[in-house]
Amino acid sequence: MTGMLQASRPATRIRYGILALIATGTLINYLDRTILGIAAPALTKELAISPALMGVIFSAFSWTYAASQVPGGAFLDRFGTRLTYMLSVGFWSFFTLLHAAIGSVAGLFGLRLLLGVAESPCFPANSRVVATWFPRNERAIATGVYTVGEYIGLAFLSPLLFLMLAHWGWRSLFLVAGALGLMFAAVWWLRYREPRDSRANAAEIALIVDGGGLVEQPAKQRVDWSAAGRLLRTRQMWGICLGQFAGNSTLVFFLTWFPTYLAVERHMDWLKIGFFAVLPFIAASVGVLFGGWWSDRMLRQGHSPNVARKLPIILGLLLASTIVSANFIDDNRVVIAVLSLAFFAQGMAALGWTLVSDIAPQGMLGVTGGIFNLAANLAGIITPIIIGAIVAATGSFVYAIGFIGVVALLGALSYIVILGDVRRIEL
Repeated sequence: MTGMLQASRPATRIRYGILALIATGTLINYLDRTILGIAAPALTKELAISPALMGVIFSAFSWTYAASQVPGGAFLDRFGTRLTYMLSVGFWSFFTLLHAAIGSVAGLFGLRLLLGVAESPCFPANSRVVATWFPRNERAIATGVYTVGEYIGLAFLSPLLFLMLAHWGWRSLFLVAGALGLMFAAVWWLRYREPRDSRANAAEIALIVDGGGLVEQPAKQRVDWSAAGRLLRTRQMWGICLGQFAGNSTLVFFLTWFPTYLAVERHMDWLKIGFFAVLPFIAASVGVLFGGWWSDRMLRQGHSPNVARKLPIILGLLLASTIVSANFIDDNRVVIAVLSLAFFAQGMAALGWTLVSDIAPQGMLGVTGGIFNLAANLAGIITPIIIGAIVAATGSFVYAIGFIGVVALLGALSYIVILGDVRRIEL
């Protein structure tokens, strides 16, 4: 009788609380890594940093972030999500706090390198959580919800951050962001559990398992490096990695050079920058949620994963390429509208992590996510340096904006031509 009563109970919704956790973690992650973009105009004056050197400093985070992706994914597969995420958040928040004490370019550069190492397991862990806790037909919207954290923090906090910058200086930004992260590390450790160890009832776990969720994935496993090598040679990995590199190039522009673009190229003052900087990030947040909702809806309606997963990404990258039209517009309000459309489209294209969940070989979610994020964050290395070099050489952002548009088009071609079928890779 007890078993019948348990079977008849409706499924709990513990997975949505878990989703709120990783969405919050992602918000803090991006706030900590990108707050340098807001501080940059004031910081560069205080430390006498040239545009070319600032491009290198912007990219420094991604040097170690990209290099640590595969080791970070292996650590995740070996030690599990709960411990890995807590350590990652704790260390990156501590390094963010230390930014407030820097007095030299060398110190700033070193902290950016350390921040990249500390943040490296975050997105592979997010992907693992979604694959573990969600059935396939809920993964795109779940990915969209946590990915929106990349944008929503800067979208709604930008006016406050610029106000803090104006009244208390750029160091205050790092103090507040670092403290928030340290508090969240404690919350994560107290609240996160794997499905079998959580308060999810049998009905919810059955719903996840029946929908393809990887509830039974071992929490700890050693990495088969020969299998990782074979994974690197698959067409699907090359397709999603090149495509995500392209999408990340647009994102990196907005997270690093965008406030400087508004201040230098568009001659806006601090209050205008604080107001106008909100709009593209809000648009990107809507784009992420719309892309995830549309993808899952198409899957539920019977469309193949090839259509449901790839179409929003391809259309998003094609629309993101329209950013080049900003070069031919004088009215700042229209320019912000164009940039908002491009960032909305980049948000739609940010569903690559859903594809990681769909194609990763069994037991290799951490390594697959690490390889994917390594390729994606090469954009974080290359794009800021190229933009900084272009601005230093020409005194203008015109060719830099053109570069972003061309790369977005190449990303769409990668998903169309290289990726092939969306299916789990068998090694």
